[in-house]
Amino acid sequence: MKEVLPLFIMIDACGWEIVRNDPFAQNFAPTRKKLESVFGYSSTCVPSILSGRWPDEHRNWCYFVFDPKNSPFRSLKPFGWLPKFITSRRIFRRYLTKFVKVQLKFRGYFDLYNIPFKFIHLFDFTEKKSPLKPKGMNRGPNIFDFLEERGVPYFVTEPLNPEEDNRDRLIRDIEAERIDFAFQYWAGLDGLLHMVGNDSPEIPKKLRMYEEWIEQVLAAARDHYKEVRLYIFSDHGMANCDEHLDLKAKIDALNLRMGVDYAVVYDSTMARFWFFDEDAKRRIIEVLAKEPQGRVMPDEELKGFRAYFDDHYFGELIWLAKEGVLIVPSHMGERPIRAMHGYHPHDPHTYATLFTNQDSVPDDVTHIPHICRLMERDAELAKQANGR
Repeated sequence: MKEVLPLFIMIDACGWEIVRNDPFAQNFAPTRKKLESVFGYSSTCVPSILSGRWPDEHRNWCYFVFDPKNSPFRSLKPFGWLPKFITSRRIFRRYLTKFVKVQLKFRGYFDLYNIPFKFIHLFDFTEKKSPLKPKGMNRGPNIFDFLEERGVPYFVTEPLNPEEDNRDRLIRDIEAERIDFAFQYWAGLDGLLHMVGNDSPEIPKKLRMYEEWIEQVLAAARDHYKEVRLYIFSDHGMANCDEHLDLKAKIDALNLRMGVDYAVVYDSTMARFWFFDEDAKRRIIEVLAKEPQGRVMPDEELKGFRAYFDDHYFGELIWLAKEGVLIVPSHMGERPIRAMHGYHPHDPHTYATLFTNQDSVPDDVTHIPHICRLMERDAELAKQANGR
């Protein structure tokens, strides 16, 4: 029997508002704390947790950026001649995504989403490596670099495998006493929330299922480790989308030239603009200023959230929707979904969670990047206790 196992379980989108009045995990992780997330989507939240750094440090922020010189998608431009009823279908995009990912040897999460093939050659994709692997960050190390450097054997989720497979693989590693650290990542709740919203009775059912899984993992761990240091946490929450905004139609009505006068990526809750003509910039800003369902994020506010980039790589201007407003159609999807994240970090449904079986959480653990401090601390503890 080994001495210590630090067990970190991330449940995507399990936000504070979703579990605030739910007894989730109270039996085995009674210490609860509300954490502030970072400004962005999972594409920045997960790397922030894994590295302990902020978006302006690790530069894993939004997925698509205007960068025609480095675009790997030039070969896809001819697809722009296909009818939209084909290219906008999710099944078409899904199979093409799989093919492109293999051809480009991308190792992280990748999806073509709804980027128009007419303009796809203007864009690059920013997550070519997997943050769940050593040397997987765009800049700087992550927790897996930390573990590798110190010779700590660990478990980490294989994101392409079903959640149940990752659960079972973790249990097998525990029973074999192969690991001194575990990072489990379950993303199913995020997908469910997108489909049904955070008021659906399906959500408590999913939480009960996760509780059963965690109890199974804990039962195995207690048989093979004298102490199990359990941490359950999320990257962000999820807000119901009760309003839809066709921001693209309002910008298109200006009859400006995409890629010549300006460029834009319409994320689900953000629109990120690059400008190449001062008149185009003025006219777009005028439209955005009149839109009551969101606002332009001031540079000083972005700096405060550590999501300002001097080179404007991710956008020269960031327009953010109010919580509960979904930009649709967008470059992320042609049709509405029930709930979304990626709103202002201080909006109620953006806050994340941290549950643990430890008696307390350090006072300076207030934001999701601080979870990495706990991982590094407990990995060192396990290394010493387990004799490595």
